[in-house]
Amino acid sequence: MDILLNPNVAYLLLVAGTLLALLAIVTPGTGMLEVGALFCLMLAGYSVYNISFNWWALVILVLSLVPFLYAIRQPKRGAFLILSILGMVIGSVFFFTEGGAPSVNPILAVIVSLLYAGFLWISIRKVIRVLQTHPSHDLAALMGMVGQSKTSILQDGSVQVAGELWSARSEKAVPAGSPIRVIGREGFVLVIESLGTIK
Repeated sequence: MDILLNPNVAYLLLVAGTLLALLAIVTPGTGMLEVGALFCLMLAGYSVYNISFNWWALVILVLSLVPFLYAIRQPKRGAFLILSILGMVIGSVFFFTEGGAPSVNPILAVIVSLLYAGFLWISIRKVIRVLQTHPSHDLAALMGMVGQSKTSILQDGSVQVAGELWSARSEKAVPAGSPIRVIGREGFVLVIESLGTIK
């Protein structure tokens, strides 16, 4: 465990833990990012407990979460994301001290900070863009639309509606090639009725 008392190792664990935690905030549910963040932050916590650190750097790290959370919840808030990244970089570089000066190797701090900032900027902006996009299909708009059965349909089959092939089901048998109307849906399965046979 002596390696955890090295300020450079502690710095890398702190950066990795905060990076994984921020990614877990914007992409919840996987569990892997959360576990990784917890593991890194626990090891960094052990280091923090045993190495002297700056309280003001800790305050900056905590406060940098505020613009980050604002940036991911509001569209076009890149300035807040930049402010958050700068706060995290400054807070993490000056977190560990020795005689009042940062005890992290300056070359390591510069390289890691640039990689950290660049990765956060690119990945978080991509995730925010994905979260703000609307689905291209409005399934409610399919209700009442007319199409054509591509296979015989009773309990299941395929229909062409709005230029796309859909899974479908019907209470009554519908022969292949018949005109149909969408009367409901169950998830991505359309419930259809026959409009009669093609003459």
